[in-house]
Amino acid sequence: MIGIILGLIGGGGSILTVPVFVYLLYINPVTATAYSLFVVGVSALVGAIRNIQKGLVDFRTAIVFSIPAFIAVYISRKYLLPAIPEDLFTVGDFLLTKNIGIMIFFAIIMLIASVSMIRSNGKAEPKASTKRFNYPLILLEGFVVGVLTGIVGAGGGFLIIPALVLLAKLPMKKAVATSLLIIAIKSLIGFIGDIETMDIDWNFLLLFTSISVVGIFIGVSLNKYIKGEKLKKGFGWFVLLMAVFILLREFGGF
Repeated sequence: MIGIILGLIGGGGSILTVPVFVYLLYINPVTATAYSLFVVGVSALVGAIRNIQKGLVDFRTAIVFSIPAFIAVYISRKYLLPAIPEDLFTVGDFLLTKNIGIMIFFAIIMLIASVSMIRSNGKAEPKASTKRFNYPLILLEGFVVGVLTGIVGAGGGFLIIPALVLLAKLPMKKAVATSLLIIAIKSLIGFIGDIETMDIDWNFLLLFTSISVVGIFIGVSLNKYIKGEKLKKGFGWFVLLMAVFILLREFGGF
């Protein structure tokens, strides 16, 4: 499913990896975000290689955005996440633990992503900005996206693509293609920080990732017959429902 969605709409599928790992496969949320980084990174890399062959990747922009992003995601995984205490705070009878906090934060990111996907439907692709290449803002955005990726384990394409269009003046197709390379770099760099701090079940992770990559090629083939924008809106509503489900579950509703 994750691979097919990535292949069909060029992003968004990676936001399913953490809920799948946590709620279907019963993996600890911290470990789930680490595994998600690897799945997202490898999947995005496959897509990026295809786009490089087509000449759609802007390497200058990718490098400027990636440097602060992978520094931030590595620091987040290596130092920030392990430094968060297991018990954060108590409100009445409710104890907010580290695992619950990660899932709630992830649900908030999912809500933002879902709104972005739903609102994009039916609108014309945004044109590249006429402003000059804005290095400071691209560097800042790269760092912020890197921190978010490090904490929740999602690629952050819904944040990266608008930044590349508005700040780097890239056409939409180039922005999507370049974002895959950025996602691949920062996700895999972030995962390196996890290799040093936790035990990785490589057999499971490589099997899951391989199936996701197969799904990408299926999605790319189906993309010829299904309109990506309509699918994107439908998937956006699905992500919105998933976010609400996570919030209800973590607050004891389910």
